[in-house]
Amino acid sequence: MSTFTVGICQQGVVPDKQANINKARRMIGEAAAGGSRLVVLPEMFNCPYQSDLFARYAECYPDGPTVTMLAECAAEHKIILIGGSIPERDDGGKIYNTCFIFDEEGKLLARHRKTHLFDVNIKGGTVFQESQTLAAGSDVTVVKTSLGTIGVAICYDVRFPELARTMVLKGADILVYPALFGPVTGPAHWELLLRSRAVDNQAFVIGAAPALNAAAEYKAYGHSAIVDPWARILTMADEAENVIFGTIDLQIVDRVREELPLLKHRRPELYEG
Repeated sequence: MSTFTVGICQQGVVPDKQANINKARRMIGEAAAGGSRLVVLPEMFNCPYQSDLFARYAECYPDGPTVTMLAECAAEHKIILIGGSIPERDDGGKIYNTCFIFDEEGKLLARHRKTHLFDVNIKGGTVFQESQTLAAGSDVTVVKTSLGTIGVAICYDVRFPELARTMVLKGADILVYPALFGPVTGPAHWELLLRSRAVDNQAFVIGAAPALNAAAEYKAYGHSAIVDPWARILTMADEAENVIFGTIDLQIVDRVREELPLLKHRRPELYEG
């Protein structure tokens, strides 16, 4: 089946980890009840986006309460579940910003550890240093699923076009970015980046963001969206908590790549190596 429904859970995040897990479970159920076969959660959906909190909220796979909930929901609703991201602690004690991807049986398909850490100092705006507490991942994540081949990256990763192109060259027809853009970079770049990655790579792009929590230290821009391979916005949320839906038709990928064969017209000998 080349056509299916996607549900994005634009979840509001609070300091109570268990409350966040419970809310994610409810919103996943709502997305599945709306016909979604692919469900996507936002970045750091179980944890406020604060460097000093990542260690406190971190958990290990497979025994952590958040990843257990994700596996259970994927199996219960028979969906592909892209579990946004959470702070993950590995066996050596390092903490990563990690997305876990589960299949319809609740089996782990892959995990993506954010490869580009958000260390920025925007004058008069955003100041954040993920590297103070997080380690960077080192893998390009492309997952073959029953719905198609999906590339997964996280937030700041979307700003690196070479990563998106690599995922597409590895077979991805859909690029998924759980992300938390703030009030400075969100209005300026969020839509632009999603549409750019779509038109550059002739792929569907899904951006899944948290809802705005006005009391949070780092305020989310929201505006989760699905963009088609012609860079048309199929659906976009505002800043409020909500589940939004969109339809992906992979035949559009084939048609756009046939009519405007830019991937075939690449000349890597000019700019690679």
